[in-house]
Amino acid sequence: MLKLLGRSNAYNVRKVLWLLAELGLPFEQEDWGRGHRPTSVPDFLALNPLGTVPVLVDGELVLRESHVILRYLAVREAATHLLPEAPAARARVEQWMDWVAYDLTLPMKGAYLGGELGLAPWNNPWFIAQGRAEYALRMAQIDAALAASGLPYLAGEAFTLADIPAGFVVHRWFSMRGVERPEMPALAGYYERLSQRPAFLAHIRNGLP
Repeated sequence: MLKLLGRSNAYNVRKVLWLLAELGLPFEQEDWGRGHRPTSVPDFLALNPLGTVPVLVDGELVLRESHVILRYLAVREAATHLLPEAPAARARVEQWMDWVAYDLTLPMKGAYLGGELGLAPWNNPWFIAQGRAEYALRMAQIDAALAASGLPYLAGEAFTLADIPAGFVVHRWFSMRGVERPEMPALAGYYERLSQRPAFLAHIRNGLP
């Protein structure tokens, strides 16, 4: 059986939990990380020397990095509706996944870790302000992309892996208290469409930011 290591309220773990629920896969979970067992102990570092969550264990295979795990699970389950086999269609999905990883990481540290949670070293006022401004810009970019395409999801007519990382940062945008949210109708509509998915409600829009 699959085993997922990482606390269920962690950002990167929740993305994997969302996909596991979408796929209906059985798994075991162990809570590791802040507030639970420390990831700095030898047993955990033997699996992931970086000491980060999530870690997925599938028999002899051990994987880290949430987006790698998402791709692996989709391919493992032949879920081509989530990650297409055709190169062009797959690239349209993965470009959004990589965009979130590269362009939202620092804004989220400023806006969320610093601005919402007050965690050092991200709680520097300048860094918080920059994070919030950058976050707003990225959300406006998603809004514009959805409005321009006229499609319900980021990679087309159907829900795909593109919508898991992006859907989470959109949820966090609508959940944060300290940000000014200009009207973005396409983004708001997208959030509500995602909210019709039981797995999204169970692991993302579940009362946690």
